Parts: sequence; structure tokens; C-alpha cells
Amino acid sequence: MRQTLISFDLKGDFGVFKKPDVNEGLQLTFNLLHKPALLGILGAIAGLEGYQQQGIFPEYYHKFRDLRVGIEPLKDWHDKGNFVKTVVKYTNTVGYANADGNLIVTEQTLRRPAYRVYLLLDLDVEEQARLYERIGAAEAEYLPYFGKNECAAWWEAESVREYEFEPFVATGDFRVSSVFVRKGSIKEGKAELDFDIDLGKMVNAASYINFERLPIKFFVGDSEESETPDLFSTVSTETRKAKPMKFIQYDLAEFAFTDCTFRENAKMPPLWQVKLPGESAKIIYLF
Repeated sequence: MRQTLISFDLKGDFGVFKKPDVNEGLQLTFNLLHKPALLGILGAIAGLEGYQQQGIFPEYYHKFRDLRVGIEPLKDWHDKGNFVKTVVKYTNTVGYANADGNLIVTEQTLRRPAYRVYLLLDLDVEEQARLYERIGAAEAEYLPYFGKNECAAWWEAESVREYEFEPFVATGDFRVSSVFVRKGSIKEGKAELDFDIDLGKMVNAASYINFERLPIKFFVGDSEESETPDLFSTVSTETRKAKPMKFIQYDLAEFAFTDCTFRENAKMPPLWQVKLPGESAKIIYLF
């Protein structure tokens, strides 16, 4: 295993990471880039297949679902963890598209979203090695986009960084630069906090603490089984086609993003320390 940890700065003019709990009226967007959306972007960069058929997971999700990633909203592009949002209304009046009348969609849209994406890659894995090369060259097989194909995303080769990295052990006050999980997966039913935001364990008075419930993976229900089936088992595609899934939805987790500094004894999820030559170390969360 030849591991390396890299980052690159992913930017766009617009973004729509649609929340699935709204299907009428104003359609809302997540504020932060989440892992399922990021895996789709990485699949586009690496040239892996996307969704081909309902109920069948795409190639990129098979290849990258266990990839460890970190996400950091880019400084100077957000306001206290929040990106500017606007509302856009689309109208489609052509008859063949809307037999029952005009289609009107009102959609919340991110303006100028930008994130530093961290990837822990194994260069002995073909698809991850290809991803490493293409990110370094600022090349992609397919167009990456932020949630919708009209919201193109890009990065520059100059933004790519490769770090020295190690598990973080607190020996003093510290700050986490990336987003991090503050609660376990909702589906897994974890009631306890993985860390506790205790004002008594913060050194500075944070100017912001941003909480958001974000997709972390997919939850899949089967039409006949009460337990979640293993989509990545040896069960053939034909078998899955014959036994359609009842639903596919996001599995959510509670995330936090803050500029506060924590004391050494603050209870936190496992963190990583990353460092560039000649620069101070940063603390990030990989998931």
C-alpha cells in the first residue's frame, strides 16, 4: 500500500446540492459539499461510469465508496461557514415536456461555492492512482459539477498539494480546519455525541459554529427484506434487476464547521495532522 494525502481547491460559480426532503415549492440546497456528491465529482475526474439504470449503483460508487475524504470550505469564499444563496426560477413551456401544463421549478442555489478537498489515496489501486494523476494535471474525463450539470466545477493545478500526514494527538490547544462529524450516523442510531462542544473547553470565543446535517453515504431499502441488502456483494446485476429496490436515500450525519480553538482535553473524533514543508501543521477530519 502506497498511501498519499493530497488536497485541491474545487470551485464553481453556482451549486445545487438538493435536499431530498423537499419535492414541492422552493427546493432547498445543502450549504456544504457532501461526500456522495464529492464521490460523483471524483468519478467524473477518473472517467468512471455514472448512473445507468434505476436501482443499480454506478461504477464510481463501487470504486470510491471507502475512500477517506476531508472537506474544508475555502477561506474568503464563505461568510462564517455559509455560502451566499439565491433563488432561481425555471419555466419550461414546451408541450411535449409537460403534458399537464407548464413546468415551474423554484430552486435555491449556492453562489460561488468553493471547498478544499482532501483525499487519502492508495496509489497501488488503479482508479485511485488515475485520480491522483488527473487531479495533479487539472484534467477530468467528464465535466465535474456541483450537484447539477449546469453548475460546472473546476480546480487549478497550482492548488494541488501533497502532505506529510499522521494521526493527530493533542498536546496543546488546537483548531480543526475542516468540517467534522459531531454525531454518529442517524441511521445507526447513535445517540451519544462523538465530541461535545463545551464552551468551557474552547480557548477563544468562536465567531461562528456552523452545524449541518449532511449525507455521508447511501441507505438502501429492499422491497422484500427488512434489512439493508449488500449492494456490493457477488449478487449479479440480473438478480438485482429482478428484485428492485424499494428506496435509495441519503444516510445523514451531523457535521460541524467552526473557527474556534479547542483545549487539549476536548473530546473529538479521530483527527489527522497534515503538514507542508515550511508551513504550520493543520488538523483535519477524514471520513
